[in-house]
Amino acid sequence: MPLSRRSFSVLTASLATAGLLGAPTVAQARPRPRVRPLAQAHAHNDYEHPRPLFDALAEGFTSVEADIHLVEGRLLVGHDPEDLTPSRTLESLYLEPLRRRVLDNHGHVYGRRADFQLLVDIKTEGESTYAALDRLLRHQRYTPLFSAYARARVRRGPVTVVVSGNRPRATMSAQRHRLAFYDGRIADPTDLGPGSDARLTPLVSENWTKLFTWAGEGKFPAAERELLESLVNKAHGAGQRVRFWATPDTEGPARTALWKALVDAGVDHVNTDDLSGLARFLRTKW
Repeated sequence: MPLSRRSFSVLTASLATAGLLGAPTVAQARPRPRVRPLAQAHAHNDYEHPRPLFDALAEGFTSVEADIHLVEGRLLVGHDPEDLTPSRTLESLYLEPLRRRVLDNHGHVYGRRADFQLLVDIKTEGESTYAALDRLLRHQRYTPLFSAYARARVRRGPVTVVVSGNRPRATMSAQRHRLAFYDGRIADPTDLGPGSDARLTPLVSENWTKLFTWAGEGKFPAAERELLESLVNKAHGAGQRVRFWATPDTEGPARTALWKALVDAGVDHVNTDDLSGLARFLRTKW
């Protein structure tokens, strides 16, 4: 379910009292162009774009990926250690902009209701990094934003945080209250399908090249097409979403053919670095 009216009102009132909302800037005061959310659009390594998060939102993306490193108690965003700077934190690039966006849109990331996923890829040691992430998500400033697991049920929020990379599965599954979920692996039978639990593992992902040889050139081999469809159906039967990384992402007919195959098979998150290219494809197709 979306952010409740009571939670939204409490959040707005508390921020106003603390002076955190402030007067709207000129940019905030301008009407934001209406963008139709694209349910299957996933921004791979979103933080590498000129305007992290905002470039993806401008194209209607409903899933973005941020790699995090725990450095002296702070969660810094970047692919490799040499890419990190103190100012580029998970909070400044993603949590705070999303908080303001949800406030501006009365409880939604977009003007209309649409699920939004923040995929957080842990690059440093899993237990300590997840502990820092968990503390940050639980801060009263951000808690109302997130989907939550509590009392064996999932409450939907404007933003669903899913943890990938160095994921501490045992720690996460033992939590009675969580504000993050687990990115499973398609090739792991304990993660995919009825043997798993979508309340912990709502997303299953895999390296495309681990399961498939086809890269968009020529005809999609029938056996591989059937495998893709069977994996997606198995995940969907268990209430899980599907994502592949390492799919060909160079502009051209091969990429378009592969995108079409993914969409036709019902893959939930199509991975790309080319935001405008995928947005054009999805809008044209539908």
